[in-house]
Amino acid sequence: MQQAISQQTAVRRRNVIKITGDRIVLNIVGYILLTLFALICVLPFYLIIVSAFTSERAIMVHGFSMWIREFSVEGFEIILTNPALIARAYGNTIGVTVIGSSIAVFLACMAGYVLQRKDFAWRNAIMLVFYFTMLFSGGLTPYYILCTRYLGFTNQYYALILPGMFSVWNMIIAKNYMRSIPDEIVESAKIDGAGEFRIYLQLILPLATPLLATLGLFTSLGYWNNWMDCMLFIRERNMYTLQYFLQNMLRSIQALRVVAELSGLVVPVMPAENMKMAMTLIVTGPIILAYPFAQRYFLKGLTIGAVKG
Repeated sequence: MQQAISQQTAVRRRNVIKITGDRIVLNIVGYILLTLFALICVLPFYLIIVSAFTSERAIMVHGFSMWIREFSVEGFEIILTNPALIARAYGNTIGVTVIGSSIAVFLACMAGYVLQRKDFAWRNAIMLVFYFTMLFSGGLTPYYILCTRYLGFTNQYYALILPGMFSVWNMIIAKNYMRSIPDEIVESAKIDGAGEFRIYLQLILPLATPLLATLGLFTSLGYWNNWMDCMLFIRERNMYTLQYFLQNMLRSIQALRVVAELSGLVVPVMPAENMKMAMTLIVTGPIILAYPFAQRYFLKGLTIGAVKG
C-alpha cells in the first residue's frame, strides 16, 4: 500500500514539474512575442522623433534613418515662430475635445440605455433609423449647405463640437454594454421611488465606468484629430484648432515652394519633411503624455462593482 502511494506521489510530482516547465516555456515565448510586437509599434514613433530632429538636407540625401545624422530644430523654430497662435490653437483644441467628448459620451450612454430597455415600445423602430444613417448619407455638399446656410456654423465654436457630438457606433457599443446590467437594479430603484434620470445618473452610470472610459478615449481622439470641420466652417485664424493650424502652415510652405519653382526664383529650402515630423510630435505629444495618467481610471473601471456588497 505504501509503495502504491509513493508511486502515485512520484507521478503527481512529475506531472506538476512538467506543467510548471510548460508554463515557464509558454510565458517566455509569450513575453518574447509581446516584446517584439511592442517594438514594432514603437518603431514608427521613434522614427518620427529622430526625423523631427534631423535636418532637411540629411533627410533629402539619406532618407529617414534610425539615428540623427545631422541635428536640427529648424522645423520647430518655424512652427513656433508665433507661439501665441500655437497656444491659442492648443486652447481651442483642448476646449473642443473636453466639451465635445463629455457631451458625446453622455448622449451615447443615455441613448444606449434607453434603447436596450425592454419596456420601451419604439426601440426597434428608432434603432432602424440609426442603422440607416450608418449605411447611407447625403454626402458632403448637402451636409455643408445644411450646416452653413441653415444651422449657422460659420465661425462658431459649436461648429467644431456638434458634428461629432453623437456617434451611432458608440451608441451601439453602449447599448450592448447596458444589457449586462441586471434589470432588477432598475426595478428595485423604481420600487424605492427613484425617477428615470436618477436611476440613470446614480445607478447606471457608476456601473458603466469601463464603458465611459472606453468611449471617452475614442471620442477624445476623434475630437483631437479632427481638422475637417475646422476647414469647412472656420475662417477666423484665432479660432483654428491645432491640427488645422499646423496643416495650413505646411500647405503654405508647399505652395511657396511650387510657386518659386514655376517662377524660377531662388528661395531658401524650407524644411517640409522635418516640419511634418515636428508637427506630428506637437500634435500627438499631449495625448501620449496624458494616457499614463488615464490608465488608472481604466483599471479602476474594470474592477468597480466586481465585489458584491
